[in-house]
Amino acid sequence: MEVKVSQYQFDRISGQMEREYGRIRKGEEDAHMMMLFPMEGNMLKVHRAHPESNGRRAIEAIVLTLFQIQSYLSDDEYNLDSFRSAENERLVQALLMAFDPFTNRDIRTALEKASFDLSSTEALKELYGEPVRCLLKIKDSVELWSRERGQDGYFHFIENTIGTTVKRDQKMDFTVEVPGVEMKKKFQLFGKKR
Repeated sequence: MEVKVSQYQFDRISGQMEREYGRIRKGEEDAHMMMLFPMEGNMLKVHRAHPESNGRRAIEAIVLTLFQIQSYLSDDEYNLDSFRSAENERLVQALLMAFDPFTNRDIRTALEKASFDLSSTEALKELYGEPVRCLLKIKDSVELWSRERGQDGYFHFIENTIGTTVKRDQKMDFTVEVPGVEMKKKFQLFGKKR
């Protein structure tokens, strides 16, 4: 079923996803760096190449990405055409490449090799829990730095924080953890994708 998304729904998805998945509290970021780093690094690469993909567009991209995840879990298709632009779509793609098996074939292959059931809604909810929490944390950060330092404030902060470790190329970094595997045996994949 296709659902046309109103501005009200667009503004509320973050709160709905937070209620369902929780959030990363201030000071807990280090425990989530495995997922945060590729997401933020990919966004920084896009911003370097396309400065018009700024903080405002990053917030839109995060919300669009949350709707994409929600569509996988609900079987609803969201009509978000009125919210999409070239500037935010580049960032949506960069975010999805960091964690999404339906966007990044390498992630899908790794999950299939680990016998992960991509057709199970419950398994997908578990898979997307960490990315959703990271997206919400990044959104908070973008909002904070945009208020403090303007529309490019977040990207200046990220450049100063992790910029030296983010290569100046357009290869997208990614990581995936297979849910349901004991912590000490957890399968992790890091890589780059063009």
